[in-house]
Amino acid sequence: MQSVNVVFHIDEMEKWSLLLANVRNLVKVVDHASSNIVVLSNAKAVLVFDDSASLTHVHLMQELSRQGIEFTVCQNSLNGVGIAIDLLPEYVKVVPVGVLSLIEKQAEGFAYIKP
Repeated sequence: MQSVNVVFHIDEMEKWSLLLANVRNLVKVVDHASSNIVVLSNAKAVLVFDDSASLTHVHLMQELSRQGIEFTVCQNSLNGVGIAIDLLPEYVKVVPVGVLSLIEKQAEGFAYIKP
């Protein structure tokens, strides 16, 4: 199995099911232990962490994080919608500026996926 470096970008709540399905499908066909697979959420997509209807997504994220998938969220977006960092699940990493994180990952050679 090959390893990959990829960042999945989500900024819309409506796209969480599609994005998580993409990540699950990728994990099945690559060596996820030696891969760097990152999911970065910003804009309205961060509301997944403040929406009881999204618990299925949050549980799936937790399961994927156990497989080495990194979940990151934009601090500016959290501030914009009023979500406190201490309300986030423990597996979520906060980055100061989501778009800057995307630029850095792409400069490091990460593939960019936006479902």
